[in-house]
Amino acid sequence: QVLLVESGGGLVQAGGSLRLSCAASGRTVSIYGKGWFRQAPGKEREFVAAINYSGSSTNYADSVKGRFTISRDNARNALYLQMNKLKPEDTAVYYCAARRDASYNPNYYYTASQFDYWGQGTQVTVSS
Repeated sequence: QVLLVESGGGLVQAGGSLRLSCAASGRTVSIYGKGWFRQAPGKEREFVAAINYSGSSTNYADSVKGRFTISRDNARNALYLQMNKLKPEDTAVYYCAARRDASYNPNYYYTASQFDYWGQGTQVTVSS
């Protein structure tokens, strides 16, 4: 099995920055695609960003383009989300997810149902 653990969430003022991390353990050799999702109270879980194994291909939700950057360090089995220019509407629980796919293309598979493993989430709160 695979265990994903997020960290780095917290309270920040609008315009500020946070960096989320996701540590993977277990059968990580089988993990290729990774992504970040978020869920605000009363709303469905939504896609934020995704990245392929090599890091050469990424995809972002329109609402975060130009502000968020997804990256990964395969040697450390880590996934990151750098969030800049945060807005109150970015407030949500952020989840790390992974997909078993040797040829993962983040532009084709980026819905929650297309990912196999999930972390427990980390809260991000942006105050106005």
